[in-house]
This record gives sequence, structure tokens and C-alpha cells, in this order.
Amino acid sequence: MLKLHANVYAAPATTVAGDPVTLRGHALPTLRSEAGGPPAFLAALPMTFEAMQSRLMELPRCDCEPDGFFLVTGREEGVFWRLNGHMHEYDGQMHRVELNGECPAAALDAVLQTMGWPEAKLVFELVKEGVTLAEQDFRKWAESRVDFSA
Repeated sequence: MLKLHANVYAAPATTVAGDPVTLRGHALPTLRSEAGGPPAFLAALPMTFEAMQSRLMELPRCDCEPDGFFLVTGREEGVFWRLNGHMHEYDGQMHRVELNGECPAAALDAVLQTMGWPEAKLVFELVKEGVTLAEQDFRKWAESRVDFSA
């Protein structure tokens, strides 16, 4: 089960390796702009708001609201899961999608497909941690158990 809270963006045209950070017990490489700050998320996702919303509504147990909020739920191995999302558009194009919740990897993949993945390369900005990760590093982070005892 994945646990996540991230903004999903189209990968910027240029990023460079940033300083690694340790999150949930993993040393993960980050992405930054060539100028040294956070990446500039200027590229649009390859779907319009309406097209993405239409594709989301085809997912089982998905509810979409006109303002771009959506909820996908399910049950796996007796465990209820939910993934909340909020679509953000700018100038008629999808700018980013905020995702928050816990879900199996297959459910995340289904939602990412509504954004044009896997053909579209995506990056993931962790909301709480304030870092940007490539997909494989995001998945490693999301798959990790959160240890609250430390």
C-alpha cells in the first residue's frame, strides 16, 4: 500500500540532480533547477481538464466533482483505501494534480494514466517535505512505511 501526498507535474524540460535527502529511511536524490532552486513547473500535462476528468470517471469507484476534486476508493486484502485528488489547470491546460491518501500501486497507476502516463514523463513534489523526486524515487518513498516511533 502506498502512502502519499504529492503534486504531480509534467517533467520540466531541464532539471539537475539536487542534494539527496533521507525520507522514511531512504536516501533519495532530489531534482532542482539549473539555477539551484526548485524546478520551474512550466510544462503542461498532455491532457485537458475535461479529458482527464472524463478518463477519471471511467475508473471504478471514482467520484469527480466539477471543480476538479476527485476521490477513488477500494478495498484490497480486507483493507479500505482512498486516494483524493485535485486537478489544477492554468490557461486551458492541466498544470498539476495534487494527490493525497493511501492506495495500491495499481490504483495510483490508473490515476496517473488519466494524466497521460506512462508516455508523459512526470515528477512528484512532496507537499510536506518540499522536495521534487523522479518517479522511481517517489515510488520508493511512497512504498516505505512511516515510522512514528523515532
